[in-house]
Amino acid sequence: MSRVLVPLANGFEEIEAINIIDVLRRGDIEVLVASLDENSAVKGAHGISVLCDMQINDIVVDKLDMIVLPGGWGGTLALRDDETVQNILKEMDKKGKNIGAICAAPLVLHSAGVLKHNYTCYPTIEEQIREDGFDATKMVVEDGNIMTSRGPATAICFALQIVKKLKGKEKYLSVKASLLADFCE
Repeated sequence: MSRVLVPLANGFEEIEAINIIDVLRRGDIEVLVASLDENSAVKGAHGISVLCDMQINDIVVDKLDMIVLPGGWGGTLALRDDETVQNILKEMDKKGKNIGAICAAPLVLHSAGVLKHNYTCYPTIEEQIREDGFDATKMVVEDGNIMTSRGPATAICFALQIVKKLKGKEKYLSVKASLLADFCE
């Protein structure tokens, strides 16, 4: 079974995190939700708390197939500033493992030095990354082992692309149909 890490930090974007976790689990992907510290309850940007399965320090990169970062400005800054998250991203990229980020979170990938040339993100965040390679037209952009998406409204399509990448087209089409997500490419 594929295994994906979704780290949560206070201020994460709830729509993105929950959609990613839910859609991946519907796609028969094991999702590990990790907090950055000993607090298992992490509060999102809009006051919704989520209970995490574990702490980020307990993660073993060799047992992961992918890491996916939800956005939300406060959560993004915390992920960017967390040494463990930065080290996981660098190690996963070095090993060619899949990495995903949505909304403001591509900034975290940029800080870790793992963001590839082509990407997308929440509008205006590209100003803090770089405009070269930024695509404002696609919901999801893949470049090598990196997958990025734009924001809350693209979270389902982003998660479906992760299902497609990790579980194949048949599982992707099945989950997409069950979600009535005809609007996703």
